[in-house]
Amino acid sequence: MALTDLQARKAAPRDKDYKLADSGGLYLFVTQKGFKSWRLKYRFAGKEKRLVFGPYPEVSLAKAREERDRARAALREHRDPMVEERKRKLTAHAAAGATFERVATQWHDAQRARWSPVQAKKVIQAFKRDVFPAFGTMPLIDIDGPIILAMLREVEERGAIDSAKRIRQHVSAVFSYGMAESLVATDPAATIGRALKPIGKKGKQPALRSIEDARQLLFDMERSTSSPLTKLASRLLALTAVRPGVVRTAQWVEFEGIDWTDDASPSPEAVWRIPPDKMKLELSDKSEEGFEHVVPLASQAIEVLRSLQRLTGTIALLFPSIRSTRIPMSENAIGYMYFRNGYSGRHVPHGWRATFSTIMNERAVALNRPDDRAIIDAMLAHKPKGVSASEMAYNRALHMARRRQLATEWGDLLVQGLQPASQLLGGQCR
Repeated sequence: MALTDLQARKAAPRDKDYKLADSGGLYLFVTQKGFKSWRLKYRFAGKEKRLVFGPYPEVSLAKAREERDRARAALREHRDPMVEERKRKLTAHAAAGATFERVATQWHDAQRARWSPVQAKKVIQAFKRDVFPAFGTMPLIDIDGPIILAMLREVEERGAIDSAKRIRQHVSAVFSYGMAESLVATDPAATIGRALKPIGKKGKQPALRSIEDARQLLFDMERSTSSPLTKLASRLLALTAVRPGVVRTAQWVEFEGIDWTDDASPSPEAVWRIPPDKMKLELSDKSEEGFEHVVPLASQAIEVLRSLQRLTGTIALLFPSIRSTRIPMSENAIGYMYFRNGYSGRHVPHGWRATFSTIMNERAVALNRPDDRAIIDAMLAHKPKGVSASEMAYNRALHMARRRQLATEWGDLLVQGLQPASQLLGGQCR
């Protein structure tokens, strides 16, 4: 018969220690001095064992039964409840002592190898300035979304909107590190990004203006410690001059006319067919088929794609996130690579469009090719004012041959002297 709470309360000390049985091996142990504690008797690996849940009434009868059920569930999975309880206590003690500052410092040390010295310094300075004073001494498990948001609001109030967004990303990375170390179960910073103030509309974004500087940027990025996936994304972005979001969300089904079985095949009709919903156009025009953007691919872009296929050719996305192959890489991945490696304020991923336009238009003037300007605009999917969707689609199709020639010319200029795209893999493949 199961024990009642009334019986547990009235259990008085006797001449000897004794037990009051509940069910499922659970019992209340009462000492001669009247101390009461909940215990569980069970067998594991042929041996009888005993697990203590805690004193009564601090641990209620209902709570003791919950602990019993948890232990018996572990037994059904062929795990020793005593070992599991010991692990749980050790984890709890570790988590309680894992303050944000301590874990953030460990995370920062782990990232140093992939950061430039300047980037490493900026991150720790931001933590010391804004984060550690707010909740650096708190255990990770006690920090929630409102606490983080309050800190970020203070950063926003001084006008540092972009800094607030970067700090949130770094705080989120610390929690991800803590989750991997079993110090915390969730990342409260992951859900508050949309609560932050939007970044104001920017003016012209920084971009390099000479082919020598553009080529040097790719050289610097491709000898950095960044991931092969990010390096390949950067080179494809530079070669095609599409918008960064189009590269980030690219899928293999969008590419046509490439012989994937023979790396030596020239594939002269290769194109990247970008759907209308991925193009940055007026909302009312996004559904029109005329705004599908077809990008002729130079041999250098095809080389990038063939190299990349060894990494991600078996999944839908060219550039998946490191967390899941079902979502694209971070929108900041390429930009952070540029930032970490000395190009902060000099060039951003979107800047490749300006770089391409500037260099190729100046080249058209120097070579007395005035008609190239319209072709260059078509390659950038610029929609002239007053031009209809059907007319724009017709003009782009009409000039496809010349667009392909300019794409090849741009590719020849840009990757001159750079290592083959296949060498960016660094021995990685799927």
